[in-house]
Amino acid sequence: MELTYLTISEAAGLISRRELSPVELTQAHLERIQRLQPRLNSYITVTAEAALASARLLEAEIHAGQRRGSLHGIPLALKDLYETAGVRTTHGSTFYADYIPDADAHVVEKLTAAGTVLLGKTNMHEIALGVTNVNPHYGPARNPWDLERVTGGSSGGSAASLAAGLCMASLGSDTGGSIRIPASLCGVVGLKPTYGRVSLRGVIPLSWNLDHAGPMARCVRDVAILLDAIAGYDPDDPASSNVPTGDYLTQLDGGIRGWKVALASDEFFARADEQVLAAIQAAVGVLEQLGAQVIPVEFPEGHAAASANGNMVTSDAAAFHRLRLEENPNGFGSDVLQRLQMGAARPLSEYVLMRREQSRLRRLYERFFEGFDILITPSTPVVAPPIEGPDAIEQARLLTRFTAPFNLTGLPALSLPCGFSADGLPIGMQIVGRPWAEAAVLRLAHAYEQSTEWHEKRPDRFLM
Repeated sequence: MELTYLTISEAAGLISRRELSPVELTQAHLERIQRLQPRLNSYITVTAEAALASARLLEAEIHAGQRRGSLHGIPLALKDLYETAGVRTTHGSTFYADYIPDADAHVVEKLTAAGTVLLGKTNMHEIALGVTNVNPHYGPARNPWDLERVTGGSSGGSAASLAAGLCMASLGSDTGGSIRIPASLCGVVGLKPTYGRVSLRGVIPLSWNLDHAGPMARCVRDVAILLDAIAGYDPDDPASSNVPTGDYLTQLDGGIRGWKVALASDEFFARADEQVLAAIQAAVGVLEQLGAQVIPVEFPEGHAAASANGNMVTSDAAAFHRLRLEENPNGFGSDVLQRLQMGAARPLSEYVLMRREQSRLRRLYERFFEGFDILITPSTPVVAPPIEGPDAIEQARLLTRFTAPFNLTGLPALSLPCGFSADGLPIGMQIVGRPWAEAAVLRLAHAYEQSTEWHEKRPDRFLM
């Protein structure tokens, strides 16, 4: 039994029957981290001693008959912008290199209460402003499917760690695609919930208007388990919405027979690598076999939404980092500094117009879903580019093209594996739903996943 590639559900069953201990599971992951971290650089901080101490306490609870639930004893990692009490939270930046928070982020509190074990903090694109995870301060995270390729970002260390078996779950953040892009390029599952579904309190911001916190794992059921644990209203987070969450697991196996699924087929979403488009067409065939009606559509104003999101991100980031930008601009890496300066130079009138565009497009997309249960698109237009490729700003324009519209409009969106390129690199499919419809997004994703084998593939050729 390969412990580091168990699903959360599988591990939870073994732990509940006392056939596997939290200590044994944690040790297996720490040993794998020790072996592969030098090649992957997917962690910034590894909390080995604290993880083992936590696992021992959780194991004692099991023996005392005090199991907390499915996440009891599950080792996970956190993107290094989630504040963790007593554990440094670098934000992928030199400005936060020695920052040790006094308290956990709200969702970290929830996961700790559920019995998870923190293995460490994962590598990320500097201040989350980029999608390559080529970090000038902490080094690039490397894609387990090809060590000379980017992981995607900004949650790249989380995706790489999952794909390589260095954790069982992770939390990422997503402002223009930063959960879904690395999930796509590394062959794992990542969900950006509806804006306001998951608390952002204690998550270092990039954009107060566009940030989303969300779960990442190797299969859809595990993502649903994580969402059950972290979703919900937080009265101390101004962005949190008081909307009932429901139970995402109970609806997972309901199937999609009779569903109307829109396939984005307009010129904007059709500009992608031929292998990516072929994988999406093959996925359409699977969905039709499962009983869904898939209808090619002209999805409205994708370019406008992606453009507005990209511009708003840099302006919001420049506002949050304004003092650092004024006092020590050279403390930022070159690509991040350039984007921050672009945001700072944007006229206020232009920003006001973008906010108006956000409101207009949010309503337009809500009305689109009056006629469809789900929208599907490619997650990214290409597979993972080389680390030594085009600059990070050019890559951001390319890789966020299909994901950014749904940050601007706050809709729930998930990426999961739907194929591989001729070079053996993962391809992702994006599944988008109406506001608060995470259960529907997860249900279609699970139905597709259970009918294919893409999620079972492992990047062994570079990790032996």
